[in-house]
Amino acid sequence: MFGLSTEEIYSSIKVYHLPGNHDIGYSSLQSHKPEVVGRYEKEFGSRNYRFVVGKVEFIAVDAQTLDANRQGSVASASWDFVSNVSSDHQLYPRVLLTHIPLYRPDWTDCGPHRSSPIINQRLLHSIPDQEIRYQNYVSEESSNQLLNLIKPVLVLSGHDHDQCTVAHESKSGSVKEHTLGTISWQQGNLYPSFMLLSASNSSLPGASWPEKAVLTHLCFLPMQTHIYIWYLIQFVLTILALLLWPTSGLSFCHYFGDLMECIRKSISLSIFRDGTKEKNEDENCEYEMVWGADGSMHLVKKLLAKPVAHSSDRGSVERGNAVIRPTAKKNVNQETEVCLSVETNANAELDPKKIPPRASKSKAKIIIQRLVRTFRMLTLIAAVNIPLYMMLLFKDWIDK
Repeated sequence: MFGLSTEEIYSSIKVYHLPGNHDIGYSSLQSHKPEVVGRYEKEFGSRNYRFVVGKVEFIAVDAQTLDANRQGSVASASWDFVSNVSSDHQLYPRVLLTHIPLYRPDWTDCGPHRSSPIINQRLLHSIPDQEIRYQNYVSEESSNQLLNLIKPVLVLSGHDHDQCTVAHESKSGSVKEHTLGTISWQQGNLYPSFMLLSASNSSLPGASWPEKAVLTHLCFLPMQTHIYIWYLIQFVLTILALLLWPTSGLSFCHYFGDLMECIRKSISLSIFRDGTKEKNEDENCEYEMVWGADGSMHLVKKLLAKPVAHSSDRGSVERGNAVIRPTAKKNVNQETEVCLSVETNANAELDPKKIPPRASKSKAKIIIQRLVRTFRMLTLIAAVNIPLYMMLLFKDWIDK
């Protein structure tokens, strides 16, 4: 972030920075390398400051220096700022902003929105000067002093990378603290989030400050790992489709033709069922004209009696209007036997070894062709998607 010209990029949006342990370290680092504090203040301004939004006053405090040796210039500057805020007349309800959360007893419940195990206090000191090398929370003494001097209605903190909502008791009453989770899933939290804060723009009675002056709403981002898993599944399915897709493609024309034929037959059957009868050629009947009294003509259908089959005709086979006589049947059988004998002799003369083998493609050649085709399609897909993804990924890095 150092070297980022925030005034040019966010010209229409006011941005407030709060120092964290990754920016200036803890008191052990600050005592040995005071230039890190100067570098931060040069780029982002003061570490301790106050500002007003609407009718709410926000107090930003450098929490990394609160438990340091107060004889040092860095720690004394932070506590001097807190004392000045306390001595000023409070016009609006205050919100305390601190990177490191305030003190809480071990195994304190963090509420339903926390997804990771609870982290207890861990305070490490350097051996030579006993300065703080690492801490999870501000000490109990510094936390109570901070709450009693500033008298906030709400405390917002970070550092823990996960949600935690606790209540602190102070001389001015109960104070709620929201420890906000990280907005990036790469910080050990699979459920990134941010908090929307609404500050009142109208003056409220002192009794209603905690309830109505500041409203918060926790907003969760999509679970990023599920998105990448879905991308991976789609990539695998794409590879399989490219490898196994038929070379000649899939034709749906014959399926469409079969569908149209079924529709046509269904329509024909429905028409016949409505009263139109299809003529039966095999039915043995005759029609007789009958004249009515009013002079109208009617056709009367009469079935004909079936002829009696004689014993001499039992050997004949009827097929349509043709009758095969016994003599003709004998000739047909003889011709069939001749054809069978000719085919048998022809098959016997063929030598399987002399039949030329069918031309077939080599399996290795087919595999190589499919791999080449898959590589071409993947190259085409990557040429379209990778530039688009990179453009969306780095669009915020472009100076406007």
